[in-house]
Amino acid sequence: MDDRNHCPQESTLTAVDHVTVVFHKVASHGDSRSAGGGSEGDHDGGWWDEAKRTEERTHLRDYDCDAEKETGSPKLPEEGEESGALCPPAFCVTRKAASVGEGGSQGKPKKCPGKGLFYAFLSTVFFSMISLLVKTIKGVHALEISGFRCFFQMLFIVPLLIYHKTGFLGPRDKRIYLMLRGFLGSNAMMLLFYAVQQMPLADATVIMFSNPVFTSLLAWIFLKEKCTLWDCVFTVFTLTGVILIARPPFLFGEHIQGIEGNYANHIKGTIAAFAGAIGAACTMVVLRKIGKSVHYYLSVWYYAVIGFIQSIIMVTVLGEWKLPYCGQDRWMLMLIAVLGIAGQTFLTKALQLEKAGPVALMRTVDVVLAFFFQFIFLSRAPTWLSLGGALCIVLSTSGVAIKKWFCSSRKS
Repeated sequence: MDDRNHCPQESTLTAVDHVTVVFHKVASHGDSRSAGGGSEGDHDGGWWDEAKRTEERTHLRDYDCDAEKETGSPKLPEEGEESGALCPPAFCVTRKAASVGEGGSQGKPKKCPGKGLFYAFLSTVFFSMISLLVKTIKGVHALEISGFRCFFQMLFIVPLLIYHKTGFLGPRDKRIYLMLRGFLGSNAMMLLFYAVQQMPLADATVIMFSNPVFTSLLAWIFLKEKCTLWDCVFTVFTLTGVILIARPPFLFGEHIQGIEGNYANHIKGTIAAFAGAIGAACTMVVLRKIGKSVHYYLSVWYYAVIGFIQSIIMVTVLGEWKLPYCGQDRWMLMLIAVLGIAGQTFLTKALQLEKAGPVALMRTVDVVLAFFFQFIFLSRAPTWLSLGGALCIVLSTSGVAIKKWFCSSRKS
């Protein structure tokens, strides 16, 4: 009877996730019973503890016997066994490995490998539709279209800023960069819209698409990023493509085919698209400088506010302020703003899920869509010179994207 009082006492704790925790309690050798001062109640308590311990041990074996075989957890001392000089551990945990493993794999969401590229494709489609809508709207200046887009973009972005609690000004040390981002980005948008109105849609889109090449050069100048020989080669290819699209008379003669309207407007559109590409490249450099310290919606907010203010001032000075003629054009102006927010959102999500190289390669679909929309909706076939210029610019932009993708893969 006295020997039984020295046996360890166990108590089990079963968690919800099939984890069995066993507590061992070793009776003290200096208690009253071992000293011979035990009473009748002490003997009754020892019998009750022995019965309870046997019941708990039986419950433990029935509940987790399979896990004990799989995990190789230590067995409890059997009835009549001595635990030896070493005491059992304070507690031990027995887990069903199969169930936990299955639950862990089921709990993790499966990653979709093409999700980021799909988002990049959606953003490309939305941006191409914006250019088509700008080309379709008649009688409204490009600056006024930019003002409408920025105004409705402000209305859509305010609830998002309030929901994410980002504020409307941003960190004090980043405000100058946010203002610069808004100024450069909004000017690039205005120049693109103006170029689309003055020259063929595909030509303006291709020239504007050359901005990644200039981004590499500007990052080398201002951010001290590495510039290689390949970057210079891609720049030469880009300038060659712009020349093929612009088709200056001193190289291609006086009789130039494929020009929309007169040649003066074509040159104005080419200069505007080229300047817009430089502005977009400067915007990317500023965004790299800002980094991830500022929420994306706050950057879009500065872009919309500064663009709206600029558009109002410039349209008022030029005297071009007027409402669209029909209700359809007014709805199209609202649709331009909605598509702009959707395109920027999907592009940001694509960059969060995928590397910049594959996303940039997916953006080359923008050029293909521009030629497709121009042929289907505007009934205008591209010339061979436009196709050659587009090929040069697409190859150079794709080369920049592939080079960055390869360098980032080697570093990782």
